[in-house]
Amino acid sequence: MSLRNYFIALSIIIALVLQIMPMPAIADLYRPDWVLLVLSYWALALPNRVNVGVAFFTGLILDILLGTSMGVHSFAMCLCIYVLAANHKRLRNYSVWQQSVIIGIMAALYNLVIFWVQHLITDIYFLFDYLWPVASSMVIWPWLFWLLRKIRRQLRLN
Repeated sequence: MSLRNYFIALSIIIALVLQIMPMPAIADLYRPDWVLLVLSYWALALPNRVNVGVAFFTGLILDILLGTSMGVHSFAMCLCIYVLAANHKRLRNYSVWQQSVIIGIMAALYNLVIFWVQHLITDIYFLFDYLWPVASSMVIWPWLFWLLRKIRRQLRLN
């Protein structure tokens, strides 16, 4: 069994670890949405292998790891990955910087859906701090895109 067969799953596991890794409170405020970024890359690069089903199960795992209500992250992740996978042919032709803006919009949608669902379940109120991960995800996207694309090409994943 080679790394080639399991690299997509390994990259998602690494993203899950980065998502739950303890950080100082000030840095945790700006934590990018690692799982959304990795799933977004794979949904754009290989939509036949990473799609809404993978996003659903990854979101459920993220719900368990973060201790949120079951289905909150799963629903938001499925919504974002569906939009990206449905438009992957168009989005792949954009430059990395234009994709970064699209990823920012998807990260904003992701965070706002999570807020709306949690607001319906509990009684939390909106703070602008909920949107800091959007900016950090936009900044991280070009480097993560180039890293995963280089590894995908070296492993000849398709």
